[in-house]
Amino acid sequence: MKLYHFALSGHAHRAALFLSLAGVPHELINVDLAAGAHKEPDFLAINAFGEVPVLDDDGIIIADSLAILVYVARKIGPSHWLPADPAQEAEVQRWLSVAAGKIAYGACAARLITVFGARFSPDEVIGRAHATLGVIEQVLATRRWIAGTEQPSIADVALYSYIERAPEGNVALTGYPGVLAWLRQIEQLPGFIPFARTRAGLEA
Repeated sequence: MKLYHFALSGHAHRAALFLSLAGVPHELINVDLAAGAHKEPDFLAINAFGEVPVLDDDGIIIADSLAILVYVARKIGPSHWLPADPAQEAEVQRWLSVAAGKIAYGACAARLITVFGARFSPDEVIGRAHATLGVIEQVLATRRWIAGTEQPSIADVALYSYIERAPEGNVALTGYPGVLAWLRQIEQLPGFIPFARTRAGLEA
């Protein structure tokens, strides 16, 4: 497998993280976003939206980080990463939707302001990030993993990157002990790879 990747992208990190956690052999191919490589015809041919990550599995092209998580989980066969039980799978899918929505327009957007100069309202996206973190903190008070599974699932992987680097977007995690404990236990999993850090926001 080849994963088209950019080190400072949380979307790309979650895909690379899962490939590593799942022990799937792969090659990381850096896409130089600063140089506009994602807008070149060769890259647009595999993802017309011009976004990373993109997975190339021997000619099968999977664009979108969450689609990659689902694809790889199915590819490796039945496992705790994507449960076969309908209720548990639905709960995993629920948190994938949170990653695509509330995290993307909260903690992720806040980080885009400080790291990439995005033009969002800081107060709005930081407020949204804290509202989402408050719910996650409540959920983690009654379960070890976010989807209520006995072992980690792709839902945990999907949420990890932007929550862990939220302080770069001026979103403090100090008031969320359950979230912090959850982050640390993900980091203890075999195959864990860290998300690249920048000196931005509260990390400056």
